[in-house]
Amino acid sequence: MFTLDLNHMSENEFLSKYWQKKPVVIKQGFKNFVDPIAPDELAGIAMEEAVQSRLVYQKDKQWQAEFGPFESYERLGDNNWSLIVQALDNFSEEAAELIEPFRFIPHWRLDDLMASFATEGGGVGPHIDNYDVFICQGVGKRRWRVGDRGEHVEVIAHEALLHVEPFEAIIDVELETGDILYIPPGFPHDGVSLTPSMSFSVGFRANSAISLLSGFADYLIDNELGTSLLEDPTRQVTSKSGEITRNDYQAIKQQLQHLLDDDKVFADFAGSFLTNAKHELDLMPSEEPFANDEVQQLLAIHAVKRLGGLRAFYFEDSIDKGICYINGEQVCFANDIAPAISLLCDQLVVTPEQLAPWRENQDFVELMVELLDKGFWFWAEVE
Repeated sequence: MFTLDLNHMSENEFLSKYWQKKPVVIKQGFKNFVDPIAPDELAGIAMEEAVQSRLVYQKDKQWQAEFGPFESYERLGDNNWSLIVQALDNFSEEAAELIEPFRFIPHWRLDDLMASFATEGGGVGPHIDNYDVFICQGVGKRRWRVGDRGEHVEVIAHEALLHVEPFEAIIDVELETGDILYIPPGFPHDGVSLTPSMSFSVGFRANSAISLLSGFADYLIDNELGTSLLEDPTRQVTSKSGEITRNDYQAIKQQLQHLLDDDKVFADFAGSFLTNAKHELDLMPSEEPFANDEVQQLLAIHAVKRLGGLRAFYFEDSIDKGICYINGEQVCFANDIAPAISLLCDQLVVTPEQLAPWRENQDFVELMVELLDKGFWFWAEVE
């Protein structure tokens, strides 16, 4: 397990001073840091079809990018290239634990854990991200330059690479193993590996209004909601047939506003939307369905661990009503097991001691059977 040291700052102090405001270097944020995955293991994961991976390098001083899966890397030589793997938390239990120290930020804001291996001189070029990122340096060293937020000109360096023109650095630092660089959205940055190195980026992203509206429209269509037509039985005669009156405009606007104001409809959409997996899950459903009494016995001796990348959330106002959301679907359960469901959503691993009060509860056992059968949770040894 990784323990985060914010250099004498509390988590609240970090949020008030830096979060979405300005970048900061956290020297030895992870003391005695050991990479959760080795470069050759990362290369092996990048061979899988389900994994989003890419190679970034320069050829004849021109930036190049290729998308995986990849079979070999010998042709690239020993310098000036990077291998990047998205959503490593979906495919490596050990790497997924790197997210845990950052749970003082709600999990619905999490994008994914990205990892990169870079040879000497390797990087992806100067760019701007639209998400918050904690760049955790693994083995090796990288030099990072970070510019100030402002008007920066972006250029297409390659059809898959959007770069930014040269910028003046407000941070220029060499990160060593265990160091962390936090960068909010909008700050240009450029990292170049000084030695063969590993880097792990825990990214947090919020949805744009456009993506929310698009998702909401899909949800309404899929559930056949919002199909009522505007009604105007008190319509008065008009002498201006080309005019949209203030009253008509308000009525049209209210059609949409009514759907947004319907807390049941919008909460169900938001819960489903926010728990949709951002990347393909590495699901391993149980080969044989679990029996209730079997699960009851195993809950006494084993912890349960959530699948990497699985998103499970609840609303503060509806968890006690027996509603949560897992992997894009609403899940209803008996009200009295709400504290146990909160634990499953809040924690990556839940111990037998924490679940002891509900081990004999058949509603909880039946729900655990369903979650285990789907491969959403699995048994883990108690540490």
